[in-house]
Amino acid sequence: MEIFLKIVLVIFSVGLIAVVLLQKGKSAGLSGAITGGAEHLFGKQKARGLDLFLQRLTVVLAIGFFILALVVSYFVKQ
Repeated sequence: MEIFLKIVLVIFSVGLIAVVLLQKGKSAGLSGAITGGAEHLFGKQKARGLDLFLQRLTVVLAIGFFILALVVSYFVKQ
């Protein structure tokens, strides 16, 4: 059971790293601050669906990682 949980924890951690790296940054320096504000003001919604999906997947993977880390630490301690 302990080995299975550790393997699942590694899968969650690699998945979380991959999803975070796939997300776009909120700003790209000074030019991102200027154009990002204009895009937000005028409502540019290009690829919003993918960004929203990646954000939700990040939350799910982070919660799963946190819970699995607690469960694995409980089983290792006993």
